[in-house]
Amino acid sequence: MSNLTCIIVEDEPLAAKILSDYIKQLSFLLCKGHFKNALLAAEYLQKNQVDLIFLDIHLPKLKGMNFLRTLPNRPQVIITTAYHQYAVEGFELNVVDYLLKPIEFDRFIMAVNKVKMQQPENSLPPVPSIEKDHLFISVQKKKIRVDLADILFIESQREYIRIQTIKTVYLTKLSTAEIESRLPVQQFARIHRSFIIALNKIDSFTAEEVELKGYTLPIGRGYRDQLQQLLS
Repeated sequence: MSNLTCIIVEDEPLAAKILSDYIKQLSFLLCKGHFKNALLAAEYLQKNQVDLIFLDIHLPKLKGMNFLRTLPNRPQVIITTAYHQYAVEGFELNVVDYLLKPIEFDRFIMAVNKVKMQQPENSLPPVPSIEKDHLFISVQKKKIRVDLADILFIESQREYIRIQTIKTVYLTKLSTAEIESRLPVQQFARIHRSFIIALNKIDSFTAEEVELKGYTLPIGRGYRDQLQQLLS
């Protein structure tokens, strides 16, 4: 069987070193990189494929679970965290295993073996993903192309979403979670349970609201710190 390729997404140097040392002791496991936050990992995954991600939950800029939801072609994932309360959410996102820190080597091997057992014996070389600059949405039985560069913000309206662009507005039957999973995490961010915005369209912001191209949108209390980190 060919090597399993993996990356580490971990902001704690000691935890990252432990994982790296464990990986080096398994001949079939090949680490392709260590990333201190999920945004850097997302950039890497846009151009490269791996078989497995070792993912911490409490990360700067973008939390681990939110990062998982943004990945359209998700590799296998092993959560590595000191917090047990996210286990149910992790398994709902189909993670392979959930390792609690401090991680023992025998427990690490058990988790990796689960991934190994799921790999085909003769897998094809990974194909680099292509970064898209647009998406297609359904509007009145038509598939309409929307350029990502034109989007200002997206607003949830019950079972529909409103996509406000520079030129026009579209209504389509999607949830905010579904549209969020199709957007590049480096370009868009959720600022409220009802709003996703294009980061490069922001003109100004406070702790309570964002202004972009004539629109003023509220910032939810639970999203303030994350937005501050993204824009700092």
